[in-house]
Amino acid sequence: MDPLSDVLSLLRPKTAISAGLDAGGEWGIRFSAHQGIKFNTVVQGACWVSVEGEVDAPLRIEAGDCFLLTRGRPFQFASDGAPATIDSATIYDKATDGIATCNGGGDFFLIGGRFSFEGDHAGLLFNALPPIVHVRDASNQAAVLRWSLEQLAMELKQGSPGGALMADYLAQIMLLQVLRLWLASGKHSGWLGALADHRLTRALSALHAEPERRWTLADLAGLAGMSRTTFAERFRSVVGQTPLDYLAGWRMRLAADRLHRSDESVATIGFSVGYESEAAFSTAFRRVMGRTPTQYRRAGFS
Repeated sequence: MDPLSDVLSLLRPKTAISAGLDAGGEWGIRFSAHQGIKFNTVVQGACWVSVEGEVDAPLRIEAGDCFLLTRGRPFQFASDGAPATIDSATIYDKATDGIATCNGGGDFFLIGGRFSFEGDHAGLLFNALPPIVHVRDASNQAAVLRWSLEQLAMELKQGSPGGALMADYLAQIMLLQVLRLWLASGKHSGWLGALADHRLTRALSALHAEPERRWTLADLAGLAGMSRTTFAERFRSVVGQTPLDYLAGWRMRLAADRLHRSDESVATIGFSVGYESEAAFSTAFRRVMGRTPTQYRRAGFS
């Protein structure tokens, strides 16, 4: 697999909720903190979106646009000239057929979903994204995202055989599509930024393909077609850490996943990610994850 597929496979995205919002006139709604990622598409009208704790000005979302809310922080939707906001529970607790109505509806309509993650390392994805990822209607891919979200809403409401599995696959399709668009935007950083640079991608793909290998800076620079100095500087400026530090972190995330999801011994897991002794692996794991492999396995969470 490629690095992006590796990360999403480790996170195991799951579909949780899908709902609609039908609003009319001037309105404002505040939403509490949430787990996972919120995904929304505006079908009719427009609104302003703001995320609590962010200094950026509210973002205007128009009909046909799609957007992700990635931080899990409280947020607000509002019309132009919105009055004081109301709490979302005021209208969502009275939703009919999954549609919440505000001020009688008729002027604005949004479909939204929330995706949680079965895996323990969601920060690996969230920290590489801005609080709001905006996909404008002008993009052809927005049509794919809207179709996927509409299908998701249908699957969750109808309860058809295989609906849960279909919903999970649709969630993964939407996340992949948005991340591809984000990569194409040129605004990215972190490990996602490396995927937008074909030279760094070759090195990153090699690290993911063989995490157990004893990689050297010279090996990776050769794959990237760059000198060691140029490669090291470029990787660190884009990803935010050295290639070997990134490798150490990725090894520990793979190991952590196996500690939770298998009965393999600590030594076996350590060997699988490149450590020749249990002691060396345990020391490295504790340095990166903040606890020993045994403590991590017993805790049952990251």
